[in-house]
Amino acid sequence: MHPFSAPVQPLLAFMDAPANIRPADTVVVVMGVSLGMLLIPALGLFYGGMVRRKNVLSVLMQCFIALAAASLQWVIVGYTLAFGDDVGGGLMGNYKHLFLHGVGLDPNPVLAPTIPHRVFMAFELLPAALAPAIISGAVVERMKFSAYVLFCIAWNTLVYAPVAHWVWAPDGWVNSHGGMDFAGGFVVHLTAGAAAVVCVLAVGKRKGLDSEDLHPHNLTLTAMGTGLLWVGWIGWMVGASRGVAAHAAVASVSTILAGAGGIAGFALLELFEKRKVTLLGACTGAVAGLVAITPAAAWVEPWAAIAIGLVAGPLCHGAIMLKARFGLDDSLDVASVHGVGGLFGALALGVFASAELTGTPGGLLVGNADILFAQAIAALAVIVYTTLVTWVILLAINRTLGLRVGSDEEDLGLDLAQHGQRGYIMGEGELVGLAPRD
Repeated sequence: MHPFSAPVQPLLAFMDAPANIRPADTVVVVMGVSLGMLLIPALGLFYGGMVRRKNVLSVLMQCFIALAAASLQWVIVGYTLAFGDDVGGGLMGNYKHLFLHGVGLDPNPVLAPTIPHRVFMAFELLPAALAPAIISGAVVERMKFSAYVLFCIAWNTLVYAPVAHWVWAPDGWVNSHGGMDFAGGFVVHLTAGAAAVVCVLAVGKRKGLDSEDLHPHNLTLTAMGTGLLWVGWIGWMVGASRGVAAHAAVASVSTILAGAGGIAGFALLELFEKRKVTLLGACTGAVAGLVAITPAAAWVEPWAAIAIGLVAGPLCHGAIMLKARFGLDDSLDVASVHGVGGLFGALALGVFASAELTGTPGGLLVGNADILFAQAIAALAVIVYTTLVTWVILLAINRTLGLRVGSDEEDLGLDLAQHGQRGYIMGEGELVGLAPRD
């Protein structure tokens, strides 16, 4: 046998797969998985630049452990709870796919009729990992690593998987009643935003919030993270189309335009308020636009995507300002950007939905309020359910492991206290007290 002939055999076997598998569709979704994986390290950079340098590694670690914990949970039980056959009322899937039983290379005629079932499962893992990673931004610099790991597993099982079933499973109650979410406005961003508020209330404020300098330590990292998030987001949106389809083209253009609109909206507001446009504001505006377009990316026209981004930027800015009045130490504005942005985007779909792209009578702009009404009901249900279950999870963790690090550990920084490493070795200046403040 030729030494290079053996590796070809699996490929030939795959080429003999069922005729209804479309290789082009499979490649598109696999590329969506690959680009979507950028979202996790990109979020770590985006968040890491905004904390003090003594906590930068802990933020990156929370993002990576969210991916690891979510991956294992998804394979064992998460996927079947989200996409197994409905067990009644559109609330949750059954256990038919426990440990990925029955999730092979054959397509699933209902969930993924033109790609291998396992590829569909892998793509749906991305938002399951992203949601708890997003939540970490609300409680950076003070939450125990062990508590966060346990939270990721419990939250994905009890909150994320059921809500994913409601919205994305064919027999989920939100899907069955006309609710629409292309790639995660409800399932990822609204759940993360609602959970973030509960986490902040349960964990408490950062030590020294009103007396110490808590400004971002490295906005260069945040800018790099924003750019990588944008690239990964486009891959995520294209993969959500599940193949070579017009929706992939529409979603990619919408994602670019909404991010740009978010920057423009946020920048204009800063220019009016401060006469200056900040880099942090531009990065925040971009993410606000990306969040807001997520539920609607494939179902609105380009001009509507721009409008959604333009409104999302200032809207999230206002929410950031409002949180200070309530004394809510949502450290990296998870509720203000992901919660408010996700809610706005889901409702905006009910306004701007294109009849041609959705196959429905369209949104409120053409006189149809049905989608907007369904979106509002779904949003209320997601917020209430997420809030209640997240509170129960945190209460249980606090009574067992405890949620918060000790005062001395918080002073030292979580990089050293929780992980035994530093993000930066600054040199002699630091040794004699000449380095910048933490």
